[in-house]
Amino acid sequence: MKTRKLAALSLLTALALILSYVESMVPAPVPVPGVKLGLANLAVVFALYALGFRAAAMISLVRVAAVAVLFGSGVSLLYSLAGAVLALAVMGALKAGGRFSSVAVSVAGGVAHNAGQILVASLLLRTELFTYYLPFLIVSGVITGAAIGAVSGILVRRVRWKRK
Repeated sequence: MKTRKLAALSLLTALALILSYVESMVPAPVPVPGVKLGLANLAVVFALYALGFRAAAMISLVRVAAVAVLFGSGVSLLYSLAGAVLALAVMGALKAGGRFSSVAVSVAGGVAHNAGQILVASLLLRTELFTYYLPFLIVSGVITGAAIGAVSGILVRRVRWKRK
């Protein structure tokens, strides 16, 4: 791996960690468990477009692991990992198709992330009660995903980034 790309990955991972920490200090805009702004996904979506899928996946997975170690638990790691893996798979597939904007890709990732977490919660706790949260989480995924996608799209167009 070239030094320039390693530095970019390190900076974006650090940014994702900082944004995760900042987000943990901001109260959720609605009183629904699981609703978050998804600020760290700004670094992931940017990386997906600026550096490619592998870079975005590395940033996302390292961030998930680091946040669980620093601020969470084993259970929070399972929830976050399920959401991140499903979101990455969906975003990677949509971006690879080349037919969707960064906003649409980010929205799909936000919704997929929430669906992954609900799936894990339902499996771990052996109840389908969590599916009642899904409509609220879909709406929040659409709203926050659109905002993250729009900002990422602007950054990708404005930041001079050489992909080598």
